[in-house]
Amino acid sequence: MEKSKEKDQAVQAKPDGQYRKRFDRHFDEMKWLYGELYDNDSMFAELCDHMEQFYVERSRDLKVSDAWREEHPDWYRQNDLLGMMLYIDNFAGNMKGVEKKLDYLEKCSVNYVHLMPFLDTTEGKSDGGYAVSDFRKVQEKLGTMEDLDSLTQSCHKRNINVCMDFVMNHTSEDHEWARRARQGEGEYMSRYFFFDNDSIPNQYEQTVPQVFPTTAPGNFTWLPDAGHYVMTMFYPYQWDLNYKNPRVFNEMMYNFLYLVNQGIDIVRLDAVPYIWKELGTPCRNLPQVHTLVRLMRMISEIVCPGVLLLGEVVMEPAKVVPYFGTVEKPECHMLYNVTTMATTWHTVATREVSLLKRQLDIVNSLPKEYVFLNYLRCHDDIGWGLDYDTLRLSGIEERPHKQYLNDYFLGLAGNSNSRGQLYNADPVTGDARFCGTTASLCGIEKAGFEQDAQAMERAIRLDVTLHAYMFMQSGIPVLYSGDEIGQVNDYSYENDPNKAADSRYIHRGAMRWELAAQADDPDTVEGKIFGRLKQLEEIRKREKAFVSYADAWTVETWDPSVLCIARHWEGEKILGIFNFSEFDKTAWINERDGMYEDMISRGEMAAAGVNIPAYGFYYLKRK
Repeated sequence: MEKSKEKDQAVQAKPDGQYRKRFDRHFDEMKWLYGELYDNDSMFAELCDHMEQFYVERSRDLKVSDAWREEHPDWYRQNDLLGMMLYIDNFAGNMKGVEKKLDYLEKCSVNYVHLMPFLDTTEGKSDGGYAVSDFRKVQEKLGTMEDLDSLTQSCHKRNINVCMDFVMNHTSEDHEWARRARQGEGEYMSRYFFFDNDSIPNQYEQTVPQVFPTTAPGNFTWLPDAGHYVMTMFYPYQWDLNYKNPRVFNEMMYNFLYLVNQGIDIVRLDAVPYIWKELGTPCRNLPQVHTLVRLMRMISEIVCPGVLLLGEVVMEPAKVVPYFGTVEKPECHMLYNVTTMATTWHTVATREVSLLKRQLDIVNSLPKEYVFLNYLRCHDDIGWGLDYDTLRLSGIEERPHKQYLNDYFLGLAGNSNSRGQLYNADPVTGDARFCGTTASLCGIEKAGFEQDAQAMERAIRLDVTLHAYMFMQSGIPVLYSGDEIGQVNDYSYENDPNKAADSRYIHRGAMRWELAAQADDPDTVEGKIFGRLKQLEEIRKREKAFVSYADAWTVETWDPSVLCIARHWEGEKILGIFNFSEFDKTAWINERDGMYEDMISRGEMAAAGVNIPAYGFYYLKRK
């Protein structure tokens, strides 16, 4: 028995043939790209040694999963993944609490859970957890690394994938590196951007846009105690890392590999376009960023090939798509479909689908290997990064349109039933972003407050229709925790001094478990939404035309308020028809390829001149 144990330990002490095969496959390109950035053979050798060690330390269960996913590279492009993003404390108190709520996630059909930032940070200086002070420690209020390992193992037993945020661009000013840099240690100062006068910072400011011009203006912070400026593109307590220093890249990759060895399946690369800085540029989307992400992809494919990289690139499609890399040299496995999300809410406010149709046509024309995460709401604000060049062709100018959108979702224009709040409003430019839960933006909060049953039914119908439309898009749909039961805005954040200045907390409220308990009651708001979404989820997982690599296109409806999306795979065809208007409409389509089944009512109908109720939709399958 003892000899068997010793043999097992010996096997674990060195990499196997599979690792060598992966390493050899990528070695030449990896060495070339690393040398292109750093020209430092010793640091490259150190990186390779550490990769091997992290592979050795990777658990057998994770290696088995890696092997299966290598053999089935399309595993995440199917129609059976449904995500949910949640804050651990808001959802269930801590990681142990989340583990106890896995039955609920399964009830929601969720098999991809995105745990919002949980690594150690400083209360009051966390930016929602995106200012990390220790990449190998969980926030004490949320648990421990052992709790994380237990949670991921429990998730994997239920075939639930776990996603986490990896904050690459910066650290907290309370991170050990930052503390030592502040004390004047040159080794650690070189891991950031330090300047003893404002000459170079002023040169950067001439070309680098501000991320938060109202709440955190400028891109540098003066440190009186250190007598230096430090680059802080986001908030003063978030110090930008200097990826020109190979020590920074290596150490961050070691943190990455340590975290995925805790059982993480999907890593969200936060603010990835910003990670390389060059004087005289916007410090966004520079070529070196893609070199770094490509290196990260290869490191992942060697050590932990079952792990997916999810890029957070909050920009227009032309700047988003390059983060997929190429089919031959891929970078991120998945990207957020940010512009489509923003365009969706523009469509809700205008009842005009032409811009959304154009956006979907662009996405549908991309290679099928590209996988987007689709969502209606997330933890962040809604920025109005729309295609204003196209809108101008219809006489719509950027500034007044942004004003209209903000007024609409405040409930002040366009016969709106929405309730929400502005974020980062700039009185000089008139620009602002927007916050609110899906339910509140759809009118559920207003209808509930006014106890208007008819308005409530209309708001629920819009909420469900938007989710049905999201499920029809190619990629992976992701719910925001609470949306499955129509949870509305939580204004209690205004009483917390650490949150009051940040209106994004309006949609980051605690999970209302007393309302979730009503999910099975079809006579409640929660039950109506939960039950209808459940039906949509079952349809999506049942019908193979919903796979990510299916053919998808938009169909002209000849009504400005009605969108039609078609999907086709292996002889099966499905039409999704969505009415963005509060009035009954007719979709003047004429699909002359047989009769269709209404997948909700199971009735039979022709896909021609389809009458759709206000804020309603149809899923039609060709018989």
